Amino acid sequence: MKIGVFGGSFDPIHSGHVELAKAFLQNLSLDLLIVIPAFVSPFKQGKETEKAEHRLEMCRLAFSDMKTVQVSSMELEREGASYTFETLQTLALQYVGSELYFITGADSFMTLQDWKNPQEIFRRAVICVTPRNGQDASVLAKQADFLQGLGARTVILDTEIMTVSSTEIRRRLRCGESIHGYVPEKVEEYIIKNGLYQENGCDVNADQK
Repeated sequence: MKIGVFGGSFDPIHSGHVELAKAFLQNLSLDLLIVIPAFVSPFKQGKETEKAEHRLEMCRLAFSDMKTVQVSSMELEREGASYTFETLQTLALQYVGSELYFITGADSFMTLQDWKNPQEIFRRAVICVTPRNGQDASVLAKQADFLQGLGARTVILDTEIMTVSSTEIRRRLRCGESIHGYVPEKVEEYIIKNGLYQENGCDVNADQK
């Protein structure tokens, strides 16, 4: 089997995440895509994020109509900082003989060599990325060459994905602005129903504190 692994804080999951998932499913002919919300990202420790159960449920709602997508709570159940190499080790044991494709954002792709135990990540999975709007694909290509020199296998998907920021979505919610189109409709309904991301009030710098 060809299995995609798509992790992140998903705080909240947005339309860009869903577009990215669909693009890799189609272009890599994946048999399954596993979406894995992190309990705490190692890069976001100390910052407030919405409760794990809300982020998990929003992921499930975002992909509820996609049969080839499975949302996993494995990192939430493990708790603590979510390290990619540990997740890939676990999946390799669960899906023996399958090829794993780790999908990451452009910013993360540029720093992958600095992650915890990067050689284990490179050994376990093909690293997949796509340029963001306005980003020079040659920068990603140069980084891919560098990572390949460290033993990584990489795929740069040449497709255009809408640029959406979870930070901007949280700001809009705090300020009472519409997020229609920024997130899937079911996710928007869930956020509004549960009053998420409104506790700090309209402070444009709240995510940086």
